[in-house]
Amino acid sequence: MTRRESSSARAAHAASLAAADLEALARGTLANPFALLGPHARDDGQVEVRAYLPGAESVTLVCRDSDRSLGACRAGPIEGLFVGELAAPSAYRLRIRWPDGEQLCADPYAFPLLLGDIDLHLLGEGTHRRLGECLGAQVMTCDGVVGVRFAVWAPNAQRVAVVGDFNGWDTRRHGMRCRYPAGVWEIFIPALGAGERYKFALIDVNGESLLKADPVALSTEAPPLTASVVADATPFDWGDDAWLARRGERQAADAPISIYELHVSSWRKHGGDEGEIYRWPDLIDTLIPYVVEMGFTHIELMPIMEYPFGGSWGYQPLSLFAPSGRFGTPAEFAAFIDACHRAGIGVLLDWVPGHFPSDPHGLARFDGTALYEYAHPFEGYHQDWNTYIYNLGRREVHGFMLASALHWLRHFHIDGLRVDAVASMLYRNYSRREGEWIPNHRGGSENLEAMGFLQHLNQVVAEEVPGAVVIAEESTAWPGVTAPVANDGLGFSYKWNMGWMHDSLSYMSHDPLYRRYHHDQLTFGLVYAFNERFVLPISHDEVVHGKGSLIDKMPGDEWQRFANLRAYLAFMWLHPGKKLLFMGCEFAQGREWSHDRELDWWLLQYPSHAGIQRLVRDLNAFYRERPALHARDTEAAGFRWVIGDDNVNSVFAWWRLDGDGQRVLAVANMTPRTLTGYRIGVPEAGHWAERFNSDAEHYGGSNIGNAGGLESEATPCHGEAQSLVLTLPPLAVVALLPPA
Repeated sequence: MTRRESSSARAAHAASLAAADLEALARGTLANPFALLGPHARDDGQVEVRAYLPGAESVTLVCRDSDRSLGACRAGPIEGLFVGELAAPSAYRLRIRWPDGEQLCADPYAFPLLLGDIDLHLLGEGTHRRLGECLGAQVMTCDGVVGVRFAVWAPNAQRVAVVGDFNGWDTRRHGMRCRYPAGVWEIFIPALGAGERYKFALIDVNGESLLKADPVALSTEAPPLTASVVADATPFDWGDDAWLARRGERQAADAPISIYELHVSSWRKHGGDEGEIYRWPDLIDTLIPYVVEMGFTHIELMPIMEYPFGGSWGYQPLSLFAPSGRFGTPAEFAAFIDACHRAGIGVLLDWVPGHFPSDPHGLARFDGTALYEYAHPFEGYHQDWNTYIYNLGRREVHGFMLASALHWLRHFHIDGLRVDAVASMLYRNYSRREGEWIPNHRGGSENLEAMGFLQHLNQVVAEEVPGAVVIAEESTAWPGVTAPVANDGLGFSYKWNMGWMHDSLSYMSHDPLYRRYHHDQLTFGLVYAFNERFVLPISHDEVVHGKGSLIDKMPGDEWQRFANLRAYLAFMWLHPGKKLLFMGCEFAQGREWSHDRELDWWLLQYPSHAGIQRLVRDLNAFYRERPALHARDTEAAGFRWVIGDDNVNSVFAWWRLDGDGQRVLAVANMTPRTLTGYRIGVPEAGHWAERFNSDAEHYGGSNIGNAGGLESEATPCHGEAQSLVLTLPPLAVVALLPPA
């Protein structure tokens, strides 16, 4: 072919580029830039390469494997478009001269299809359980070139592009290719790596321009900044094999489980209330030794998935695959989990599948449609929290949420999830007036899609992450929350016992003079205590929003308030059910909790507060060392009333029993009177040791008790041949052990 013929062919081909496509390219609205950019075979056998680089001064094609020039590109028909030729198909790079320097990189539009058919099929049917390794930003090597593959589900968008520091946040650059019918947009950008900030620029179904954070981002900027961040793909070097091997038995129904609930931002701060929050390395050095010393078996972190509004405490998350940038990098978070496990501490995460915030950079109307949420506000808008509700009946959303749960359990070795606000998920009429909710297809108020999702979640976690637990915060009488899915239950490992919490706190708030009239508030919980596998929760919700601190709920003068709190905590630890205590309650935090300041650690200089801390530490040790206090936490055979009807004296006595005949006798006196000569029947003759006394001087009490133990008498009582004549200290709980 002559030079004149080649020139004519080039001119003809340039003329064939549709003016509308060129205009759309320049405006950043071209739906499929791959059809225009990158290498394209011509009829004359050559390959025409087109690169759109607004602001570039010149572009040269360079051999992929060397610096050999393959020819300079000429200016195209619009500003920023460069066109070059290759004699035959070959791997090439672009040498781009910018006003401030030169860049040498592969062409993003020269790479083939990225996601495989299996990935797309699983995405479409909502069964892709490793979305964190498929969508989002993945550092990888493609055709021998290192870079980042970006992929996002936005089926109704007209166009999607990746923007970031690497392209000056120019929405005209790096337009993506849509993979129909999955509705997933993808592009591989060479030479990028971990740490790059990015977002997706969408033109939605209505033609509006949106700038969205990545729904499957693995890392994020620290708020108030909202960009997603390309995560480091280096595998973490885990050292928790010994923990994982025994995790199942440590979290089983017969194990001692004592949970310290934590809001990371306000546990401690550097320099006090106005200081910097602790990050994961700080918590490794401070929190873990504290939890070990206090004897808790687990930490429960209030949501640490990235959330924009600090005042939501994390319960309005937007990045369900990314630890918040507030506290450090994903690798630092993994190191924290690893350190917890090495110290023998399990880690539970609060996880929020019930709602998400409406922040414009988030999931709301992601591609201009109700993609993640229900479209109708009676189904898709949460009036209590001004948030949107996930449409868990949509396959892709169901799969998205399931993949999020599995990501934390597998990728970060999390030991369990506490599912927030399950009741709001299960009922379509939750917190709605008549006429403001849509019945299910059977005409009922149950959210069948959410119910099906929760059952599926619990089945999949049990299959794929053996030993992990899933705990429901569920506040209604929905039956079978912890029953197996095969028996029409929801399949949770444990359920928060909200009824016990409300009744017991109400009882403790009454003046002891009137407690005789509310006696059943402490006994009623045992009527249903074994219908589910329960956790007894004294959580953050009980010490905020004007409810005061835990110590504030206790009546009387200062001495009585602290005695009441000691008795209440002892009652909780000796009651059937796993334990959960919110941070600060373990030393009688004085002020109501605020997420804006650290706990009042200075209170520990006072004996009464230090005494409460010692009491919780010793209760944890007692609970762990005595199988009778935990081995049958979820079985009716592990509990028996001795005295449940002495409302005149406000005295309660009960047995805790294990399966091997060992037992603990617990006795509570919920009045400020010392009761002497109080007889209780016991099955064995001999010396009964007073193993625990919440009125001990060591805890700040009056040191009234039974001198460490006493001999039984051969006087029948309560159906037993022997009995003990006890001194019951005021506002206190004692625990006695049978003769060795």
